[in-house]
Amino acid sequence: MNILFFLKPKSEIAFIHKEDTLRQAIEKMEYHKYSSIPMIDKDGKYVGSITEGDLLWGIKNKYNLNLKEAELIPITEIDRRIDYQAVNINAAIEDLVEKAMDQNFVPVVDDQGNFIGIITRKDIIGYCYNKIAKTEK
Repeated sequence: MNILFFLKPKSEIAFIHKEDTLRQAIEKMEYHKYSSIPMIDKDGKYVGSITEGDLLWGIKNKYNLNLKEAELIPITEIDRRIDYQAVNINAAIEDLVEKAMDQNFVPVVDDQGNFIGIITRKDIIGYCYNKIAKTEK
């Protein structure tokens, strides 16, 4: 099975740019109801992912601020506890499942490292569940 079957393309998901500010990241995550969000650079390369926890710990440990002051903080100044590991578009399904066990979503990049979308853990679990259900009938 090709992992593209699961892909939510970049055009259908929200992401942030590494040049964005803390406020922009918070507002985008809030608007889309994301608990973590992919981050790309100006060339479209996957940089990492930032989580609600990263934002909260960054605010607590680095800044005593209000939302207006958050406009001045580049998102890259927030430390990330872990980075969601991306898979290449040609990755095997086993690599995808292995990463999804530890991540809410798996970023997908092309051969040049350009971010092209994500695959959610929910979609993978749903696919596996349906496969099991069909074999039990």
